[in-house]
Amino acid sequence: MSQTAVSSTPSPEGLRVYLNPRVIGMLFLGFSAGLPLLLVGGTFSAWLRDLGVELSAIGFLSWVGMAHSIKVLWAPLIDRAQLPLLSRLLGRRRAWMLLAQVVIATALLGMAFTDPREQLGLVALWAVLAAFGSASQDVAIDAYRVEAEAKHRQAAMAATYVTGYRVAILAAGAGALHLANLDSWSVAYGIMGLLMAVGIVTTLVIAEPAVTVNQSTVQFEQRVTDYLASTAHRGWRRELQAWLIGAVVCPFAEFFQRYGRVSLLILAFIGTFRLTDIFMGVMANPFYLDLGFSKAQIANIAAAFGLGMTLLGAVVGGLLVARFGIARILLLTAFMAPATNLAFAWLAFIGPETYGLVLAIVADNVSGGLAISVFIAYLSSLTNTAYTATQYALFSSLMTLPGQLLAGFTGVLAELVGWVPFFFITAATGLPAIILAFVLLRVARPGE
Repeated sequence: MSQTAVSSTPSPEGLRVYLNPRVIGMLFLGFSAGLPLLLVGGTFSAWLRDLGVELSAIGFLSWVGMAHSIKVLWAPLIDRAQLPLLSRLLGRRRAWMLLAQVVIATALLGMAFTDPREQLGLVALWAVLAAFGSASQDVAIDAYRVEAEAKHRQAAMAATYVTGYRVAILAAGAGALHLANLDSWSVAYGIMGLLMAVGIVTTLVIAEPAVTVNQSTVQFEQRVTDYLASTAHRGWRRELQAWLIGAVVCPFAEFFQRYGRVSLLILAFIGTFRLTDIFMGVMANPFYLDLGFSKAQIANIAAAFGLGMTLLGAVVGGLLVARFGIARILLLTAFMAPATNLAFAWLAFIGPETYGLVLAIVADNVSGGLAISVFIAYLSSLTNTAYTATQYALFSSLMTLPGQLLAGFTGVLAELVGWVPFFFITAATGLPAIILAFVLLRVARPGE
């Protein structure tokens, strides 16, 4: 199937997998990736509202976050284009990572030194720049992670990445809010911009992954070369055509050629795997409030304690994949996601009992963290290192799009049927992923 830059033979490393330098490095790259997300999202909205900006304007400005949903459009550029000087000094992946990180840091500092009450348009421009820098950094980091280590270490790479990402979310959320409360929003955003140095330093320290291209990919691209040799186009038009075919057409065509008819099953599985989590996640906080839990209980149990459980699940996922491989653990998590939704149905039945919330959070967040690390490893195994950035951007976009589209109707559904039936229905949305996981195990073992 797909080639890899390193050996993919599993070894019983156990906890030692987390001592691997590249695995440790993903902790800091995860922090760099997670930091900008809320600073152009929820924290940004809080800043604007705190300064008295109208809700309608805040709503429109939320569109800046759409950059992450459409990053597949420029992923081919990041996959193929060489940056002057930087690519020669750092290599293809690190060059794009560094450029994106500098753009993010500059944009956040720009936001820090701009007053939204006087120059809202300029603040919006800085936010858009930060969002596109963030999405581009994601593309480059995802490609680096896939190419840097073997398949059986991908879940561990994902676990440390998720850990750093979640720590950054806390820093950009609660941390920025506390800084704004103690001093000002300008100081908060200024410090956040300086924290991007974590990613910049890491990018400068880590080594560029060594990527090999297998013979089947060479033969595949040779057909493109043969076609271009016969075309009537010459000069810049031929060069442009060659670049577009290689950067845009080949990544998608190669995936479908490599997996054949199974490729449609794979894409369907990717689109449905996280459907249950996303579908119910939108209604989680409204559910807690409706049930009678206080904001403090939600913050302490669902947010802080839940974060710890998510990280625990991610670490366990990394260990299980390193020990047993991707296929069996992926099937396990396909079952766990809808099953844990039933814990919320039980919580809705017993009412606002603290022990019930704790148990539901443990079940949901541990399984969610485990699923994230395993699924990232699975998506990584699907890529061809000749087209890592483009193919992974396609998979990660498809992973969230169906759930995000359907999540818009969850409020209507909850009002219509009530909370207990609602969580049974959300659990049922996990059935397609379970069925597809079984089918994929029969026709092509995932991750192998």
